[in-house]
Amino acid sequence: MTALLRYQLALLVRSQRWLPPFVLYAVFLAVGVQGGEPVLDSLGYAAAALLPTAAWLVRICVTAEPPAARACVAAAVGPARAHLAAVLVALGAAALLGVAATLLVTLISDPVGADHQTRVARPAAAPAGLLAAQACALLGTAVGVLTARPVLRTTGRAVPALLLAALLALVVTGSPANAAVSGLVTGSRSGTVPLPVLPLLAAALLAVAATAAACALTARRSP
Repeated sequence: MTALLRYQLALLVRSQRWLPPFVLYAVFLAVGVQGGEPVLDSLGYAAAALLPTAAWLVRICVTAEPPAARACVAAAVGPARAHLAAVLVALGAAALLGVAATLLVTLISDPVGADHQTRVARPAAAPAGLLAAQACALLGTAVGVLTARPVLRTTGRAVPALLLAALLALVVTGSPANAAVSGLVTGSRSGTVPLPVLPLLAAALLAVAATAAACALTARRSP
């Protein structure tokens, strides 16, 4: 599996297809996160923007190979393992991006609540923001897995489905991403720091289930 992960990572890096989602995420942060803003609000925004970025990265990774190369890899290691490696590389890239963004946002934001008076310690806010970011990365991975091949094979269906699913994952009540981000925003208003552990666990379960289903479908649809 290590060799597969290295292969998929090399494909992602050399193709430079990771640049658009990374640049777009950086633009989101530059527009929505300003120095001196309440730290929990800024961390919530950074986490929310990571969800569609993670979904996009999954789509990039699972479609990176030409059909002939994909067939060769699937024949050598099995289609399910090959697909799993691509998803794991995308998740790892999104997770690392979330860590970097959390550290940056924590440093430039003001350690206060929404009223700009209640103190919110950075050492307490950073773990909360990190958990929320990882929850969004995991749920974004699930969205990407369910809106890319082999579930949806045509770009005309897959891209609109990805955008719609990412939006719903952020705004629908009960979504792990919505719960994690809303918890940070509510904590900023009250001056408390919530740890979104349950949303993280729920997002992880959804990501595992979606990935398992997609890998099984990949195995069935492969010749």
